[in-house]
Amino acid sequence: MSYIKPILQVLSAILIVLFFSNSVSDSALKREYYEIKIYTINGPEQEAKVDQFLQKAYLPALHRAGISKVGVYKPIKTDTTFGKRIFVFIPLKKLDQLSSLLTALDKDAAFQSAGAEYLNAPWDKPVYVRMESIVIQAFKDMPFHQLPKLGGNITDRVYELRSYEGGTEKLYQKKVHMFNEGQEISIFSRLGFNAVFYGEVLAGRRMPNLMYMTSFDNIDKRNELWKAFGADPFWKKISALPEYQHTVSKSNVYLLNPAAYSEI
Repeated sequence: MSYIKPILQVLSAILIVLFFSNSVSDSALKREYYEIKIYTINGPEQEAKVDQFLQKAYLPALHRAGISKVGVYKPIKTDTTFGKRIFVFIPLKKLDQLSSLLTALDKDAAFQSAGAEYLNAPWDKPVYVRMESIVIQAFKDMPFHQLPKLGGNITDRVYELRSYEGGTEKLYQKKVHMFNEGQEISIFSRLGFNAVFYGEVLAGRRMPNLMYMTSFDNIDKRNELWKAFGADPFWKKISALPEYQHTVSKSNVYLLNPAAYSEI
């Protein structure tokens, strides 16, 4: 029976490896994914058609597919892209929902009926100019999106979507590190920025890249909080650290108002 002890030792080692492998996998699964669709439109007619499709067909179909809330946003009136873009924020529990949603929508008779005008638009009368899709994985220090706690008039609310590109993959990862281990997220939280999400872009037109969205009662509150952020002692400390220098090669800021039917 002397051979039993070595076998038991091997089995124990295998079980330990499997335990830790499953723990890592479980941890990875506890971070959400997001898809951001950006519609480019050329006027009120296309805007109305995309709005109707999203409100009457797409969002209800996503709800039936298990996605409870979706955000829809448009550039504020003072932005040069006002009336030219529509942003759609879709939270996903797993990455494979990107493909399973396509199958679900294809089989959803109610979606096909409600979205018929959009889905069957003729080639010479398209309902949008172009549509971009960005796939994002949530940061580990904010693994799930949050519904903002805002007050005041809904039409005054401002959602700020930011995109930070890195000059190299290594520099980009340092900026991601700054948000997480460097505790930049904690500054936003402490000052009351009402973050909706922070995440790493996995696929999109601009790479390497991270994106995040914060929200405010109005534009004045937004400006007030960013002023406080710039003066914050902890921000000044971490932003001066050598390891975080030159981590952003290009930034894009999108100031948005929620659509009347937006759910986030």
